[in-house]
Amino acid sequence: MKNILVPVAASRNIENTLQYAIDFAKFTGGKVFVLGDYNVVSRAGSILKVEEIIQRETKAYVNAFIEKIDQKGVELANVVAKGTLPEVIEKIADELAIDLVMVSSNSHIKDEVYLDAISGSIIKQMEIPTLIVPDTYKFKAPKTILTAFRSGVVKRKGVLEPLQKLQQHFGADVNLLFVKTPKHNDEDMQLNDELKSLSETLTVSENATTFQGVLEHFQSSKPEMLCVFRRKRGFFTKLWEKNIILKQEFHCPIPVLVLRGKL
Repeated sequence: MKNILVPVAASRNIENTLQYAIDFAKFTGGKVFVLGDYNVVSRAGSILKVEEIIQRETKAYVNAFIEKIDQKGVELANVVAKGTLPEVIEKIADELAIDLVMVSSNSHIKDEVYLDAISGSIIKQMEIPTLIVPDTYKFKAPKTILTAFRSGVVKRKGVLEPLQKLQQHFGADVNLLFVKTPKHNDEDMQLNDELKSLSETLTVSENATTFQGVLEHFQSSKPEMLCVFRRKRGFFTKLWEKNIILKQEFHCPIPVLVLRGKL
């Protein structure tokens, strides 16, 4: 987890998310890139060099947040790019060798939305692993990571690497939760060797959905981080189809690591 990207527009409380990223990076020896995105609409009679002005203002806006944060000796970089946020992240991810994107979720009790359209669009469209941080959550090294899945199949190389790195960095115990749902087939029951090697603890649960399995075992496992997969056949198959995710569909009081889809 050497290069962490924090999009300013994807956090309800950017200062908290950015501070979490800095604390996380200090622990892992990483670097934090703070991303500001912008768009320019061409209009007849608009002033010259309007794009340069917007780009400069966006960079100043991002810098204002960086200056408020206790950087704790962690290297921070201001990145500004033109386009929609998913497009920009996809464009710069390879160039900056981004390992992890951090966005925030809503933790306010009276608000029904868990992920807004901006954060949700990143989860939906990005192949880069994403960590969802509750917008008031303070960093602490997770000692227990609950990894929930409804299929033991992992075909794509490197999918589990972020989880493996977190386990190594934090010395965390990974608890595997295999949720059997009515849609299971024989292939789903074949637990991937690499996934199996992450933990000596495997709990098998039968529930209508993976989310229900997580809810059932959340208190007994007392995790400090939840890990799930975004794929065509997996955790919240229908949930990841939408940008806005409501709390009645899913919510979590701890950080959620979403591993990339198309497994």
